Amino acid sequence: MSEKPSVLFVCVHNAGRSQMAAGFLRHLGAGRVEVRSAGSIPGDQVNPVAVEAMKEVGIDIADQTPKVLTPEAVQASDVVITMGCGDACPIFPGKRYLDWALDDPAGQGIDAVRPIRDEIEKRIQGLLAEILPADA
Repeated sequence: MSEKPSVLFVCVHNAGRSQMAAGFLRHLGAGRVEVRSAGSIPGDQVNPVAVEAMKEVGIDIADQTPKVLTPEAVQASDVVITMGCGDACPIFPGKRYLDWALDDPAGQGIDAVRPIRDEIEKRIQGLLAEILPADA
């Protein structure tokens, strides 16, 4: 892994799970991790309920926009975390791939999105413990 590890979060629309995960990693990683997110079929905007759920924990993702998944984004990342993008994610040798099975917040109310958000936060904390040196 490079000096500054890079992580790419991928889901279908890049509007909910991957945006919340990227928001947590940017916040908790405090500049020590390069963060990317993308979707195999990006939506028009970030899910407003995901934005609201993240605001509740002090993280603003309202300025983010869904981005299209490119082979270059995968190749430039050390860790690729998929969240239901199916077979759309290109596979490159030497990359670490994780698949996080998480409920899709699309069409859900805030009460259903909070547990998804909280599970993502737990997984991000675990990921940081793995990819960052203990003395960082």
